[in-house]
Amino acid sequence: MIQPHLNPLLVVSAVVAALVGLPVASVLTNILSGGTNAIWSHLAATVLPDYMANTLVLCLAVAFGVVVVGVATAWLIVMHDFPGRRVFEWALVLPMAMPAYVLAYVYTDFLQFVGPLQSFLREIFGWSKSDYWFPEVRSLAGAVTMFVFVLYPYVYLLTRTAFAERAGGMLEASRSLGLGPWRSFFRLSLPLARPAVAAGTTLALMETLADYGTVSYFGVQTFTTGIYRAWFSLGDRIAAAQLAAALLAFVIVLLLLEHASRGRSRFHDTSGRRRPVAGQRLPGWRGWLAMVACSVPLSIGFLLPAWLLLRLVLPEVDTRFGAHFVALARNSFLLAGLTATIAVTLAVLLAYGARLSNGLLAPALNRLVSLGYAVPGSVIAVGVLIPVTRLDHWLAWQWQNWFGDNPGLLITGGIAALVYAYLVRFLAVALQSIGTSLAKITASMDDASRSLGLGQAATLRRVHLPILRGSLFTAGLLVFVDVMKELPATLVMRPFDFDTLATQAYILASDERLSEAASVSLAIVAVGLLPLIALSRQISRARR
Repeated sequence: MIQPHLNPLLVVSAVVAALVGLPVASVLTNILSGGTNAIWSHLAATVLPDYMANTLVLCLAVAFGVVVVGVATAWLIVMHDFPGRRVFEWALVLPMAMPAYVLAYVYTDFLQFVGPLQSFLREIFGWSKSDYWFPEVRSLAGAVTMFVFVLYPYVYLLTRTAFAERAGGMLEASRSLGLGPWRSFFRLSLPLARPAVAAGTTLALMETLADYGTVSYFGVQTFTTGIYRAWFSLGDRIAAAQLAAALLAFVIVLLLLEHASRGRSRFHDTSGRRRPVAGQRLPGWRGWLAMVACSVPLSIGFLLPAWLLLRLVLPEVDTRFGAHFVALARNSFLLAGLTATIAVTLAVLLAYGARLSNGLLAPALNRLVSLGYAVPGSVIAVGVLIPVTRLDHWLAWQWQNWFGDNPGLLITGGIAALVYAYLVRFLAVALQSIGTSLAKITASMDDASRSLGLGQAATLRRVHLPILRGSLFTAGLLVFVDVMKELPATLVMRPFDFDTLATQAYILASDERLSEAASVSLAIVAVGLLPLIALSRQISRARR
């Protein structure tokens, strides 16, 4: 009897999908097995309503803000010509390099009572504290502002592409039917771009739900801060798992709403798809007004905070970048480099396995792996720690039985569990980049390779990987930067006395040592600029 051939790449896909799904399964299992304990009852009766209300208000306000800023800037860039438009086209994505928690630290130092702005106002006008009112930055409204001006590029990028892909002929037809610019925008362009707007808003909201540094520093009680408090302050993994499940439910509802918003609508463009849209020249004050409209989010989200960071660092640059900073950078680069290398390797295997598969199983497993990016880091941290800690204790017990001594925590005592959590969270980033590029390689190249006697492994090594070199670099860079900026999972899972640039920035800022946090924050921002520089180059090439 002939045994069926087992595709090793399919096995890899199944194992990786199981490992990615383990944290979520662990969270749900602990809810079902834990029942209702006293701490959860206390949380539900006291702070849970605040968690729900603040999280909901935060999501609604951020969604409104990123849509307004992202759609407006995208419309101006694509449909109009004004001074500085070519620079703004790529510069408007720069706030993505500025983590929201870094923005929170910078603006707190700048806007507080003893900060430069209020001190300048009091000096100029001779005011005292009781003579004027100034908005409190460390508040829910302040957190919303930070998120909007950091996350609007998600909407801007996707919506700009959607506007640019709309044929110029459609707009010309609308104008011939008597629709002016504003009516064409609201009745034609915006409805056609709705999927892109919804997708960008969903990405921004998932980042908002995953954030811990900003809301914690501003004192805003959300599910993410509740998970951290339940795990560390109360020491209750069941309560932490239940809060993590509630946060996961928020994410699932968000994804379902995004899918339902499209309904049965279709957004096809059937008229002269390749005809470019001619930008309308904005003369005089209209052009300058458009330039100001694009300058405001860029300045608030990147230029001003970058200048404030440099202002804090430069006077003491010799002392800020000493041996301790080097150790923090080494830890961050070790985690990011190791995670990026493993993620790119696994993504190549998963994408190539789906390419070779004739069925639906491998693509379905890859889609399951991609869902890890939608799970907040705090949920992943709780879901990873619970089963991995049990495994660690079992291994230590077995080791002691065999060799007579206790080795301690082998997995959670080092960086292995933390790297695993990063892979669950960010493997989807590498898989999306590599899978998209691999799909562009025609299948005839595989046929030609097989006709020359090359097997699947040799075809991947000698044909596909050289073509994918640029995509591999981009995927690794994106994962590298995401790991460098990740805070919730790192705070929960880092080994004892093992800090990174992100955790050190949070610790220093929490201790109100904002000037000392500037150096590590600036390093995070500098690393975050790398993929944006690559993205800007792609934008320039696309225009040419």
